[in-house]
Amino acid sequence: MFQDMTKNLNQSMGPIKDLVDIQTRMLEELTRLQMECVKNCVEATMLQTKDLPSCHSAEDVVSLQQKYVRELEETLRNASSKNLKAFNDAREQMERVTQDAYSAFAPKK
Repeated sequence: MFQDMTKNLNQSMGPIKDLVDIQTRMLEELTRLQMECVKNCVEATMLQTKDLPSCHSAEDVVSLQQKYVRELEETLRNASSKNLKAFNDAREQMERVTQDAYSAFAPKK
């Protein structure tokens, strides 16, 4: 009897476990993406700092700054699209799990 109750509890908690797993994978992916973004931003900053002494005029500095801003903008744009994809993938997976769980408990017509 206790084994049956445990089995029933585990089966009924299955969708919740699936949702937690999906959320965990999403957060791991977002963390990885954020670390990659920060790394790219720091590398761009270091490259700009390294190139700064070679500037001989204000125009050189402005050009270097524009290049840095373009690289930074591209990095942030890529990170944003990857983050949104991770969120959307997780949302779709959660919707499937939720729909499947609802269908299992919904009265049959």
